Amino acid sequence: MSDLRIATCTFQEFRPDMGTPVRTTAGGVRFPLSYKLAGHAKLVTPAWSLVQQARKGMAADAYEFMYRRQLTDAGLDRIRAELLAIAGANDLDAPVVLLCFDKLGVPGNWCHRTHFAKFWSEQTGEEVPELGAVFRETHRQGGLW
Repeated sequence: MSDLRIATCTFQEFRPDMGTPVRTTAGGVRFPLSYKLAGHAKLVTPAWSLVQQARKGMAADAYEFMYRRQLTDAGLDRIRAELLAIAGANDLDAPVVLLCFDKLGVPGNWCHRTHFAKFWSEQTGEEVPELGAVFRETHRQGGLW
């Protein structure tokens, strides 16, 4: 495969020392960020129709099924190539951190980051850690990689 490392986080909780910040949202960020986004991972971004269904209360399992179909259609090779291109234009040695708005520190919360991480790990065997609310606890235990 490659040395590409992928992690996930929220726009709000991301810090530059975590890696290369990459947008994965259908809509842009409407608040100021203290860092510059390195790119937009369009193949990982949920389709707008899926976002709209989620806003209407779509169940997590139904969302995951449809989102996985989108990821499968895009293909692992194309997704990896897109992420490597973003990483290569920035810092190839830093993890690519896929960002969205949803905070996962509340039990039961989920978003496409959760589903992407599960999908990617199952398909590639590569861990995709969440760096948001979970990062503080994991960081105290000695790091992620």
